[in-house]
Amino acid sequence: MSGESLVRRFPEIEEPLLIERSAEGRNTHLCPAPFAGFPPDNLPLNETLPVLPDLSETECVRHFTRLSRLNYGVDQGMYPLGSCTMKYNPKIAEEIARTFAPIHPADPRAMPAVLACLWQLKTCLQSLCGLPEGTLWPAAGAHGELTGMLIIRKALDARSEPRSTVLIPDTAHGTNPASCTIAGFETRNIPSGPDGTLEAATVAEHLDADTAALMITNPNTLGIFERDIARIADLLHENGSYLYMDGANMNALVGVARPGDMGVDCLHLNLHKTFGTPHGGGGPGSGPVLVTSQLASYLPVPLLVEDEPGSCVLKWDAPQGIGMVHTCLGNTTVLLKALVNILSLGPIGLRQGATMACLNANYLKRCLEKDFDLPYAAETLHEFVLSDRRLKTHDLTTMDVAKALMDYGFHPPTVYFPLVVSGALMIEPTETESREELDRVVDAMRGIAAAAESAPESLHAAPQSTPVERVDEVRAARNLVLTWRMHESPGKSRVSK
Repeated sequence: MSGESLVRRFPEIEEPLLIERSAEGRNTHLCPAPFAGFPPDNLPLNETLPVLPDLSETECVRHFTRLSRLNYGVDQGMYPLGSCTMKYNPKIAEEIARTFAPIHPADPRAMPAVLACLWQLKTCLQSLCGLPEGTLWPAAGAHGELTGMLIIRKALDARSEPRSTVLIPDTAHGTNPASCTIAGFETRNIPSGPDGTLEAATVAEHLDADTAALMITNPNTLGIFERDIARIADLLHENGSYLYMDGANMNALVGVARPGDMGVDCLHLNLHKTFGTPHGGGGPGSGPVLVTSQLASYLPVPLLVEDEPGSCVLKWDAPQGIGMVHTCLGNTTVLLKALVNILSLGPIGLRQGATMACLNANYLKRCLEKDFDLPYAAETLHEFVLSDRRLKTHDLTTMDVAKALMDYGFHPPTVYFPLVVSGALMIEPTETESREELDRVVDAMRGIAAAAESAPESLHAAPQSTPVERVDEVRAARNLVLTWRMHESPGKSRVSK
């Protein structure tokens, strides 16, 4: 398809900036004259008005509507990003949480109701995870990781043990090393076994007096449950070390197994993954941290406590705590959406959601393992990883598969992660997809596999049915367009490279 015909089909790909469309006199909106006595003499006014586009309302609305057509979201179809858990979010949770949005946190009449909801959520999370204490304030998963590691740092300082090393398996989430580093630790990568799990014997080999903690993702990024986790916890505790669990994949376990029962000392959750709150677009998110009673003294302030049945308060007196990690009450609306999700599903529904997430992933894996390389034979839970090993015989890569999926109308899965798998395709269908939608994905993937055998060159050109075709990523990286600068008049502008 020619570039000219693409522009006719998708005018938004040539959509100019509003400042480029601007022309004097296009905005015909009439503002009423100021009433007498306004503005008051003591109100400072900036006499130099900002340079804004001169446009009609119609032009503005159409501009943003055209741009919105370039977005792909989970409301359009399956979004199989492995580890990121992009699933459909019930709209009723949005509506209920929105009723709290106008409430100002300092409103003394509303605060008791908000705190009661947050206390109920905190209690639910503690029960689901088998850990007795926690904080709701971290704003995302990686923020929760940092908070948890700062708690462990504080606990070690209280013991007068300046341990500095955190062990991280090669199947852990990619943000773990950075979180540890910011918290003042050094990290050491340790290998998983041939079946993709971390073996207790391997952990024992790396333990020493400087080991502060092991940071494990369970299920790991291959989607495999770490079956040695209880034995690993014993080894760590015997060594005076802590077990931190990255709970971003808790959606495979909720209602089925509890990290606290596995010997976990500290855990963060991603509410925007496990409990049906929106995810993507940079946020908002929420990463509550749950801990054992041994670590409870080091939680960040304010502490949410129940001073009497049905009445909650914020407690700021926590001399051993790590201080504030977020403005008071965290991302409150996200927390409330998670509470609505938990109360709507109940214990049976939460367990069923985890079961369906695992069932859907295993259905897809069984359907695709004959057409693509499956690097690990171990049983998986909510996600699985394929590789491009077979594709390389046709001079194709993971990126070709990802781009070709866009021609079938699907968002690509996570690519080239985890790093333990060369050319990884990491797929997570989640519990919200129907059998029919999964079969559509299977048909698309099988079609790509067939094209790899019969016409591999066609995959190099994919995608061809999208508004923007295959981008020269190397050239784009070397010729970055980073900022937009305006000259004197709204109608003249230039790109700064």
